[in-house]
Amino acid sequence: MAARTIPALLAEAAAAHGSHPAVVDGATTVTYEGLRDLAVAAARSYRALGVEPGDRVAIWAPNRHEFVVALLGAQYVGASVVPLNTRYRGHEARVVLDRSRAVVLVLCDGFLTTDYSTMLRETDTAGTGDTGDTGQVVPGLPHLRTLVDVNSAGRPGTVAWADFLALGERTPVEEVERLAAEVVPETVCDILFTSGTTGVPKGVMSTHAQTIGVADVWADGASLSPADRYAIVNPFFHGFGYKAGVIASLTAGTTIYPVLTFDPVALMQLVQDARITVLPGAPTIFITLINHPRRTDFDLSSLRFSIAGAASVPETLFEQMRDVLGFDTVYQAYGLTECVVATTSRHGEDPRHIAETTGPPVPGIEARIVAGDGSDVPVGSDGEIWLRGANVMLGYFEDPEATAAAIDADGWFHTGDVGRLDEHGCVKITDRIKDMFIVGGFNVYPAEVENVLAAHPAVVESAVVGVPDERLGSVGAAHVVLRPGSSATPEELVAWVRERLANFKVPRDVVIEEALPRNASGKVLKTDLRDG
Repeated sequence: MAARTIPALLAEAAAAHGSHPAVVDGATTVTYEGLRDLAVAAARSYRALGVEPGDRVAIWAPNRHEFVVALLGAQYVGASVVPLNTRYRGHEARVVLDRSRAVVLVLCDGFLTTDYSTMLRETDTAGTGDTGDTGQVVPGLPHLRTLVDVNSAGRPGTVAWADFLALGERTPVEEVERLAAEVVPETVCDILFTSGTTGVPKGVMSTHAQTIGVADVWADGASLSPADRYAIVNPFFHGFGYKAGVIASLTAGTTIYPVLTFDPVALMQLVQDARITVLPGAPTIFITLINHPRRTDFDLSSLRFSIAGAASVPETLFEQMRDVLGFDTVYQAYGLTECVVATTSRHGEDPRHIAETTGPPVPGIEARIVAGDGSDVPVGSDGEIWLRGANVMLGYFEDPEATAAAIDADGWFHTGDVGRLDEHGCVKITDRIKDMFIVGGFNVYPAEVENVLAAHPAVVESAVVGVPDERLGSVGAAHVVLRPGSSATPEELVAWVRERLANFKVPRDVVIEEALPRNASGKVLKTDLRDG
């Protein structure tokens, strides 16, 4: 029986794989024994900072080995990890930190020239639930006690990574081992915030058993082993990079190669030098590599396995990934934050079938295709995808109403995605009930962008839709109605959004409209905007 808690997984992996590399991050190599030791050291440091079981520890950092250590150390003492998107602006991060009441934030000042701690402190606290307490380290966030900087950039009020690890000397090893032994499979392991259709973040809770269950399923589907070298391009803050990446690798003894940013030449150099075998990602990544003018300069022959998902996939992509990039096996998959791996292609599947569907439900997951009245639709007909099983989320953090709306009394999670089942029991995604669209692998919820546009003094209302893009899958287009007597250019409105939201949420185009199309009940017809 595989480990069902992160502390048990670390102990088993250290015993089984010992001096085998767990993480190779540039010049830094951490063995499996070393990773467990570092996780314990981080756990001792969290305790020295007063972190208790059940507390939330947030991580706002890119793919680096310190992220892995920060993650595992928090989970070792029964804290729940809250990863933050590295592209967030200060307001977005503040909202998640406020809602989760995180007590420690591990960040990376200076990543892509962004000082996260400065950006967070400079954010307006209005509307974030400020209790009047100025907060110990960030105004308006009274629960947040410590900022730890993995980059050790020396910004005021931050604790350097080395100093953080040194704090642990105050905490006896026996204390954290006692807490680790008290972590059970049902302990909440992580809370991944997703904006949702309302634009209000919802925290998706998963237990240790669920997070490791996702990893086990993915590792089995990919046939991961200690012989594999896994380049993780998917962000560690994302369910895929974290659970199907880091944790899946740890379950199989695979070596993790964190990819800090997607640079196609640097990535191809890494594949050649490290003999990378596993390289999943958003379709954008593979389209870029396939069409790169320097692709033939590199030896990519070590590539064995990939899953391309998280966006609409061009029909020829899988064929090109095999024939041009040289992958032995390429799968499709379907998942979402609430159930990171729901379906995936089967071993030995016909390549043409793989290109057409995301595969059947993975072990432990059931899928139904349901009509509006809750009845199952016939094979080949479209309906909403419902999922049920051990690896579906526990629920939304401190939001019983949203949980009850998403998971019915029989345990079915209503995804809001439209799809159909074929005669082989495989799922094909055909549309989204929700307006959400995906830009280069990242979810964009129009309500969030529309809320930002609504705050502009010249804007009466807006409707944001996703439109097809050859490279990114989709990009945003905002249709905006201005106030009478006011003026704003599309360029001004794009700049307004860019200052306030992550770059992947910024609309590519802004169209000034006299009015938005509506149906008889007054609802904006976004289909007309997309088709127009």
